[in-house]
Amino acid sequence: MKRAGNLITAIAASKNLQMAAWKAAKGKRHQAEVMQWFEQMDFHLRALQNQILSGTVVVGNYRYFKVFEPKERQICASAFGEQVLHHALMNICHPFFENAQDFDSYASRKGKGTYAALDRAKIYSARSTWYLKMDVRKFFESIHHDVILQQLSAMFKDNTLLSICEQIVRSYEASPNRGLPIGNLTSQYFANHYLSGLDEWIKVQLKAKYYVRYMDDMVIWHSDKDVLKAFNMQISSYLEQQLMCTLKPVALNRCNTGLPFLGYHIFPNYLHLLQKSKQRFIRKIRIIDDAFHEGSWSAAKCNRRATPLLSFIAHADTKKFQTEVFSRLQ
Repeated sequence: MKRAGNLITAIAASKNLQMAAWKAAKGKRHQAEVMQWFEQMDFHLRALQNQILSGTVVVGNYRYFKVFEPKERQICASAFGEQVLHHALMNICHPFFENAQDFDSYASRKGKGTYAALDRAKIYSARSTWYLKMDVRKFFESIHHDVILQQLSAMFKDNTLLSICEQIVRSYEASPNRGLPIGNLTSQYFANHYLSGLDEWIKVQLKAKYYVRYMDDMVIWHSDKDVLKAFNMQISSYLEQQLMCTLKPVALNRCNTGLPFLGYHIFPNYLHLLQKSKQRFIRKIRIIDDAFHEGSWSAAKCNRRATPLLSFIAHADTKKFQTEVFSRLQ
């Protein structure tokens, strides 16, 4: 792939920075930090423009907190000015990251996402006998700084851009020289790109016909169990040698027993919710229902919170489950 250059001028352009600011502020316009930033928007944008053009940016001012859904994770929330920087970078760099992705990579991509990955996985489950499900152990924490920076230098040739990317990458460490902060826009792009070479290797070198990846969750389907066992050994070796990561214990099973993937249980001809997904839905919908009846949340806010939850369960065969849950609430 030809390396992209001469992007810094476009990244630092006033119009791009303004667009980045509004994108970063989406859903946060009433937060004190964001309101204060916008009161002096012109000043902050000029300062950011100078930083980008000079190649020396202010990064690493993180606020840490934990979330426990769907599993416990430490989130690193950047200062708002840094979020604007991340959006400014990805407004321009997005097409190059997108072009590097395999068709069957579904995370953090427009027109892809969870439901597209599920639909593809359902098709492959119907066509196959066995599946091999893999995911990387502590993926974001294990990403090696030197490896991702080498990957970025193979995609971009602008030294100023590469310097800014390096400052962002090295602004956080889960362990020496490793880790990307969960919560950064750039982290989503960098992490997804980290495994893009593996995607190509799996499809070209291993000739895996049926393959889906959602960030670090990977599934391969095949009619021969022994072929998948061999794939597991080769992929594990590739990850350790090329990307300095390791796999968690894998799942190798028949498709008709169901594939647990992205909160669902995928069978060849239908989808069920995993039990933990059902429990999470019940817990969250009760919070919304209580907040509405107590008057602490408006109907509009409740609708905003409920809509993605309802979409999630509606994608599976859940009519009976929905009836049971909502009859209890009533």
